[in-house]
Amino acid sequence: MKNIKWLVLAATLALTPSMVSAQAVLSERTLSYGAALEMANAAMESCRKGGYRVTITVLNRAGRTKVVLHDDGAGPHTLENSLRKAYTSLTFRVPSGEFGKRMAATPPPHAAILLDKVTSGEGALPVMSNKEVIGSIGISGAPGGHLDAACAQAGIDKIAAGLN
Repeated sequence: MKNIKWLVLAATLALTPSMVSAQAVLSERTLSYGAALEMANAAMESCRKGGYRVTITVLNRAGRTKVVLHDDGAGPHTLENSLRKAYTSLTFRVPSGEFGKRMAATPPPHAAILLDKVTSGEGALPVMSNKEVIGSIGISGAPGGHLDAACAQAGIDKIAAGLN
């Protein structure tokens, strides 16, 4: 009799996962094309005022490219670098420079830095909406990552009202 109770309990537990209904569709908030373009244009304007020729890459929540602006006179390497900065910021949900500081503060090896499209360079920021990362903006080409990041912040500031 005792074995039958255990058998019934085991059968019940085995069937339980299939009886629970999983949510089949998810809705995720992400950065729109219009907001990405407006943000990139504002960031470009900010960089140009500083005399910097840059490339700007904006990614949505899924890491897909929404906008790339490559200014006249920007170096060819800035295309890849702005993407890598934006991807790092999106992936780790922090400014790319903060990720770089974390790597510098801990002894190697740093497995994360070996991942495709990850960099420790400063110049990208996550785009937040109600404490949720919905995209990122990465910039390369100014004479210092802190200047790239300042232009990125100007872009985010331009669309800030629509992020909440």
